[in-house]
Amino acid sequence: MATSQTAKIPQAQRMFDGATHKLDVWTIFTPANVPPDAINLGQGFMNWSPPEWITQGSHQVMDEQVMSHHYSHPRGRPRLLKAISKFYSPQFDNLVAEGRELTNEEIVVTAGANGGMFAALTAHCEPGEEVICIEPYFDQYFASIHFQGAKPVFVPLHPPTGEGIKDGSEWTLDIEQFRAAFTSKTKAVIINTPHNPVGKVFTKQELEQIAKVCIEKNVLVIADEVYDCLVFDGKKHTRIATLPGMWERTLTVGSAGKSFACTGWRIGWLIGPPQLTSATLAAHSRIVFCTNSPMQEAVAIGLEQAKERHFFEDQVAAYQERRDILCSYFDQIGLSYTKPEGSYFLLVDISPVKIPEDYPIPATCQGRGKDFKFCWWLCQELKVVGIPPSEFYCDEHVEIGERFARFAFCKDPELLHAAGKRLLKLKEFL
Repeated sequence: MATSQTAKIPQAQRMFDGATHKLDVWTIFTPANVPPDAINLGQGFMNWSPPEWITQGSHQVMDEQVMSHHYSHPRGRPRLLKAISKFYSPQFDNLVAEGRELTNEEIVVTAGANGGMFAALTAHCEPGEEVICIEPYFDQYFASIHFQGAKPVFVPLHPPTGEGIKDGSEWTLDIEQFRAAFTSKTKAVIINTPHNPVGKVFTKQELEQIAKVCIEKNVLVIADEVYDCLVFDGKKHTRIATLPGMWERTLTVGSAGKSFACTGWRIGWLIGPPQLTSATLAAHSRIVFCTNSPMQEAVAIGLEQAKERHFFEDQVAAYQERRDILCSYFDQIGLSYTKPEGSYFLLVDISPVKIPEDYPIPATCQGRGKDFKFCWWLCQELKVVGIPPSEFYCDEHVEIGERFARFAFCKDPELLHAAGKRLLKLKEFL
């Protein structure tokens, strides 16, 4: 007769290496762990629905097309592939110069941008190879690289010094430091522009410097451009894939969640030459097989009608208004911040804020950057949730990030005003 016993199944060793074993910042600052009346400016999700003309159109598709409820081709549904080609082809100067549009073989629809980047790394990275990330980096990069048996290598953006309002452009990459990070094992570089969480939009000149090194070192470039539709103050977003010599080595990443306020739909895409997209498709189809079929139809509707409805122009204006609302409260408080050129995050310099030294924080926040203690205190006492950016740095560079806190302004103006009024209490702790 079998006896009952506790099974002891060991986890894969990679789960204990690097930062993958630590409780991630999103779990620590989840609504389940913070006061129920806290206002969440932490995670970058919107508190409104996608446009009604998209949702209504998608409902009609689901009612009328049986196959929209079933498997799609792993590359993507034909309607969405066509919509991506029509919408994005004019944005790639190299295609315009050739007088053509993106072909299906140059597009892969993925399970969100994260799923696409994971598949790209799976397809192209061997164990022991290295991938360069520019700090601060989206923490998903670390796990996606680590799970391939590859090694992330970090090069920081250098923040501006002094007090006052800074611009995203004032965070700078030392190109010689970037070049020095390459070794014989370097396989890929991840470039994020517009940048989360800095809000920097890399200039064409900066990208040309980066591109020159990447061509010289013959590496893959994964261009995380999920905030491409959120660029403010007349700044220009340059796609690194359009620079000479870069199309053949670049996978450009896009996101419907960021574009149409539908982060839960999990629809992303990668654009690049067939030799890169085909390998990525092979990996992605073995990870998830295909992507959410009805939501692919919905995203196609969004891309098909966005231009005639002036959707992205109106959306940029709305986000810029929200950015300026949140900035106005930190102006009143007297805290310095980086005014974002793109994306929907605000980095605030919290170094002048003095919270009680003996304030209790949970074990999950201990031994990490000082910004973890600040953000925990903030959500418990002022009831506003922010994210500690030191999570987006390697251990050697934590001190760069821990003087900041990140706040998301992809929220309704009313919610931002409510949060801002709570944040005004920070003046008592300067």
